[in-house]
Parts: sequence; structure tokens; C-alpha cells
Amino acid sequence: MAGARLGIDLGTSKVAIYIDGHGVVLREPAVIAVNRETDKLICGGQEAWNMIGREPPSIKVVMPLSHGTISDYDYAERMIKLFVRRVCSYKMIKPRAAVSVPTSVTEVETRSVMQAVTAAGIRQTVLIEEHVAAAIGAGLDISQPRASMVVDFGAGTTDIAILSVGGVAVESSIRSGGMDLDDAILRLMRTEYALVIGKPTAELIKKSIGYAADAPEEVTMNVPGRDAVTGLPVVRAVSATSICKAIDETLISWEMAIHDVLEDCPPDLVSDIYTDGIVLTGGGALLKGLDKRLSNYIGTPCRVADAPADCVAIGTGIALRRAKGNSAYNVNEFEYDFAEWSTDH
Repeated sequence: MAGARLGIDLGTSKVAIYIDGHGVVLREPAVIAVNRETDKLICGGQEAWNMIGREPPSIKVVMPLSHGTISDYDYAERMIKLFVRRVCSYKMIKPRAAVSVPTSVTEVETRSVMQAVTAAGIRQTVLIEEHVAAAIGAGLDISQPRASMVVDFGAGTTDIAILSVGGVAVESSIRSGGMDLDDAILRLMRTEYALVIGKPTAELIKKSIGYAADAPEEVTMNVPGRDAVTGLPVVRAVSATSICKAIDETLISWEMAIHDVLEDCPPDLVSDIYTDGIVLTGGGALLKGLDKRLSNYIGTPCRVADAPADCVAIGTGIALRRAKGNSAYNVNEFEYDFAEWSTDH
């Protein structure tokens, strides 16, 4: 796919790549494995994720992204290059790409993303804020003089925005996401169940018996791990209600962030949101009962977008197609042709 246009969702835990005309062609964990002695890349993506907690001393497993930004530049560059090469051949013409970044990104972090993506073999790069990309990918027509509200629950950040007439009326980003739920589960396992588990197991628990509210008391899951006291292998039954309680603090922080955005919103736009509701995107939106919990808290309908985990990648691809400029170091200077977006859906 020489000269392809790529939409890249550079998430904390996952990387998704959208190719114009082909859809989302890659969804991989944002992880690579390298040789500790030679620093040679061994593998990346799902293969590297499967090594976490199982790797020998000679192998180092690295997650080079943290809270939606690059925490290890060299490894991030190598990971991006690996994923781009998997989906795109550019012996003659290098691809163009739009890359998502959180609203809270700093100028230094912005430049780091730009440089890493360019070094990975991208010819031209533009940046787009995650909540804008999520809204576009969810199919919202943000060019109209009517408010659209989107909440994108990523692994490391939660981005919230109210958009109208092709612009962002109110926006916010907190550095809290799905991985904070995993961390809460890890702590619960050790303190309440005296069980030591790894991050992949914590994520599996979240997906299997994680509930935002009203967890069924009878729902349990047998979780294997290491006894925190004896150090021996053990399997313990974990209840959904205990998981619900463990993740509640993080969910409350999400509710408060949404509340703050609505509090700063002009009254006329709030009335649109009350009527049309809020769209939830990102992998975190798949948490059981999250839409119901937020609807009860806010008092307005909340719905999960179709393929919520892919919305940002799709939105970046569409935004690149409509970009007026070829590159942007400052995400706030990136211009879009909002009027034409409604024709893309």
C-alpha cells in the first residue's frame, strides 16, 4: 500500500491503524520485547504482550507509552515502525499519517510524538486530538450548529469534549483510564484475596466480571495466581461485587470530569446534549454497565458507539483525508474541513 494514508490511534495499551479505503487493519497491544544484552527487537504487539510475566531474564518487555504519550522515545519509534511495516510497504513512496494525542498533551510531548512517527518512516504527519477523532469515528456530524458530546475512555487518559459548528466548545482530559481499573484490581487481589497476579490477568478479570454498577452477587471467576503468604500457586474465586467496589473510585473520577465539562458548557448546548445524549468511545466504554451508570448520574442518555475501540483510529484516518495542511507541530493549529465530514458516513 505505497503512498497510503494512515490513521494511527497511538494508545497507552493498544495501537490501531486505519488505512483509507481498507478500514482498521491493525489492532495490537502497545508492547515490544527486546534482548537485554543486545537491545535487539524480538517481537511486538500481541506476541510481546503474551510474554508479560513469563519472560526469561534475557528478555525485556517494554510498554513505551504512558497516559497517551511517549515515555520511552527509542522503543516507541521502533514499535511504530514495526506496526507500520506490517500494514504498509513503502519502498518507493512513504505513507502519510494522522496520529491521535490527548487534549492534555504538552508541546514537548507533541514534538516527541511527531519525531517518533516521522523517524518510523512516515512522510508527512498531522496530529489530532483524541476526542475530536473519536467523535468523527463515531459518526457524529460535528459541523452542524448543534452540540455533540463524546467521552473517549482510553487506557491511560479519558478525553471529554462538547463540539459544535466544527469547533470544540468545551474540552477536558484526565490522565486516568482503563489501566487504572486494572491497577485497582491488582491491589484488590493482593489485599483482599492475598493473591498476586499479573497485568494480563487483571485485564481479563475486568473484561470478564468487571461491572460499573449493580454487579450480580452470584457472578464469580476462578483466578489463578501466587499466594501472597506462602508463595505457592493457588486458584481463588473472585466475586464481581468486590471488583465493582475496587474500581468505583476511578469511575467516580470519570463522573466528576464529565460533570465539570457540562458545568462549563453554554446553556443552549447543554439542552442539545440533554436531548441527543452522550456518545461513549474507547476500550473503556465496553465496561459492563458504564453507559447505564453515567446515564443515571448525568440524567441524560448515554450510548456506546459502534466498535468503540476503533473510533479514534477511524477518526484520524478521516481527518487526514480532510486536513488542509500537511503537518502540524501544534495540535491546536491543525485545520480541518468540517463541512465535508458528513459525506464520509
